[in-house]
Amino acid sequence: MWRDLAPIGRNNESGGYRRFAWTAADTDCRAWFKDQAESRGLTYELDRNGNQWAWLGDPAAGDAVVTGSHLDSVPDGGAFDGPLGVVSSFAALDELRRRGAEFTRPLALTNFGDEEGARFGLACVGSRLTAGRLTPEQAAQLRDGDGISLPQAMERAGHDPETIGPDPERLARIGAFVELHVEQGRALDLSGDAVGIASAIWPHGRWRFDFRGEANHAGTTRLVDRRDPMLSYAQTVLAARREAELAGAVATFGKISVEPNGVNAIPSLVRGWLDSRAADQQTLDTVVTAVEKAAREYADAHGIDLETVRESFTPVVEFDHALRDELGRILGTDDQLTVPVLGTGAGHDAGILADSVPTAMLFVRNPTGVSHSPAEHAAEDDCLAGVSALADVLEGLACR
Repeated sequence: MWRDLAPIGRNNESGGYRRFAWTAADTDCRAWFKDQAESRGLTYELDRNGNQWAWLGDPAAGDAVVTGSHLDSVPDGGAFDGPLGVVSSFAALDELRRRGAEFTRPLALTNFGDEEGARFGLACVGSRLTAGRLTPEQAAQLRDGDGISLPQAMERAGHDPETIGPDPERLARIGAFVELHVEQGRALDLSGDAVGIASAIWPHGRWRFDFRGEANHAGTTRLVDRRDPMLSYAQTVLAARREAELAGAVATFGKISVEPNGVNAIPSLVRGWLDSRAADQQTLDTVVTAVEKAAREYADAHGIDLETVRESFTPVVEFDHALRDELGRILGTDDQLTVPVLGTGAGHDAGILADSVPTAMLFVRNPTGVSHSPAEHAAEDDCLAGVSALADVLEGLACR
């Protein structure tokens, strides 16, 4: 499965993946998922929001156990973020069938659409729509860098955008959702464990900073006469790093847009996007407020107009304690496996669904901690340990 999926959307120059929502690469990933489902005799389903499902048993019976993740990527992302969870879900089912497991609850494997938000700027679109955390009206306003709206992109890819919206009937069928994911960090590497259980997802969000100055000639405009928004932006980037260090949080300006974007032109507009995350809400608020305050001071000093917009936000997510403890109990019976419980600063579909259904997560060791990069990696033995752990969990939840 890994070999067949690996070439899809891979950029030969960077070695990273460009599997963006509702593009040709995304279509190929979806075809791969459907083939995997049908080759195992599972009932394939594409829901109203473009999420894919593969069912074993009757979906209408309710109280289903669901596992899976996503197949899309960030720009030049790694191979493991998302796909490891989807591939592992099929592999875990194969393992359970080899064990002769008898299912007493329906089982579903899923691929949630547009988890990364690389194309339209909002993460977890498929799960947000399903859970009612994103309205059809809000979704219709999402646009990519070429001005193509989400509904237009869906329609071009052959999906009817008129159907998108909350799906409470589907959520009512789910008794538990367990997402396996490569760890995005080094906690497991440092503890020496192959697999971990998630406790919570840090609160996190994205803020847009628009610095507006005055375009002018780079060679003839005196420094004293300039209204250069790049200076205020650069100082704000440094302020974000400083405030994050002081608070024990993380803050990153990872995307920038410049107008007119000429080598010999002073910019008229510098637009930067801040991603910030912290272990608790108060710390996150402290960091973002301090960054905004610093940005405004720098803008005023250079005669720059500043506008800030919060584009997305996810509060702290505590995974279902009973389900988390049950995972610990199931995996705790293996004398060869210790499974620590750890938090994460990365957002996931499991976090979006946590308010609607009991959710839990398993992490697989990432030896370098690198993620959202072509260098992202997990050792084969650790991946197989993850499959085995997921199979144990599914057997404990859905089988006799």
